Amino acid sequence: MAVTLKDKFLGTIAGCHIGSAMGAAVEGMTYQQIESKHGYVDKFLPYEHYGNGWLREPGTTEDGVERQKLMIWAILEKQDRVSAEDVKQAWLKHMNPNAPGTVSEPFEGILYKMAQAGIPGKEIGRYCDYAGLNSFARSCHAIGLINAGNIETAKEDILEVGQLYQTANSRGLKWACVTGIAIAAGAAPGATVDSVIAALYDNCDPDMVVRELDRELKKTQGFTDIREMRVYFDDVYAGKGLPYAMSFANEVVTKAVCIFKMVKGNTKEAVLGGVNIGRDTDCLAAVAGGIAGALTGSASIPGEWITQLDKATTLNKNTNSQRTLAENADGLYGAFMARIGKMKAYAETMQGAE
Repeated sequence: MAVTLKDKFLGTIAGCHIGSAMGAAVEGMTYQQIESKHGYVDKFLPYEHYGNGWLREPGTTEDGVERQKLMIWAILEKQDRVSAEDVKQAWLKHMNPNAPGTVSEPFEGILYKMAQAGIPGKEIGRYCDYAGLNSFARSCHAIGLINAGNIETAKEDILEVGQLYQTANSRGLKWACVTGIAIAAGAAPGATVDSVIAALYDNCDPDMVVRELDRELKKTQGFTDIREMRVYFDDVYAGKGLPYAMSFANEVVTKAVCIFKMVKGNTKEAVLGGVNIGRDTDCLAAVAGGIAGALTGSASIPGEWITQLDKATTLNKNTNSQRTLAENADGLYGAFMARIGKMKAYAETMQGAE
């Protein structure tokens, strides 16, 4: 049965948010530590971040989703594609003052103060000292969705909106293009795992991105289980000793694409692969699950996962939005259809032009 576009929107958002929440409990752990403490993780666990003593309800999302929720706010209000300035205005209107350092990264509060000071949206990322990280690559799913099926505009918007967090020519934004392009390509009618990956080869930076993706996709092409893949990647990516050493975008996104390919785009299995691979598990599961969801939708996701995540969201007083998964996805789908409606009306208007 063909997956509807509306369900692809839900699959993307659910895959991202569920992956974030499930992976957050084991974030920063090696796969050996995860296996020793939890076995194979396939459910939400309570967790605590930032040393603030808040033991979060199982299913509570984390900083990357908080970043994404503000992009969703901007899209819902504009009912169209958004710019860095549009998202900056959403920060000013909708960022929960309790979020930075509680449920989102402390640096989000610094960026918010820059926005309050009137710095243009496209200039704020110049002052954020994390140019190579996955800050935007792991959170830009909504930008891919509002450009569903249109790889060119998805890439344009990733490079534009991402300047809130990183410099215009940064490695982080080049790798964020992978997430946005994969989601836009996966949402297209008739998309397949192979067509999504082909879109990455055709549209991402050939030297910085495609070369690494190609190398690791070839190295992992015979793997059938995350337990096998994680042993291999343990020798490939082993950065440590510097801030956010496990969160560089090239590592996280490359692993996520390899998981997506291995599980044949199954959203549930993509989430579980990201959760159990080790290191930056929440971001990995969010990227892998979100890309898979754009292709195959939400059908593979257990209903109890969605119910528990929505419950945790309603209990989270520090979040930037308490919308449910369905409310976020349906809102984005409505915005996309409004965008399509404007494009159709414009085309009809201009058909009679000489």
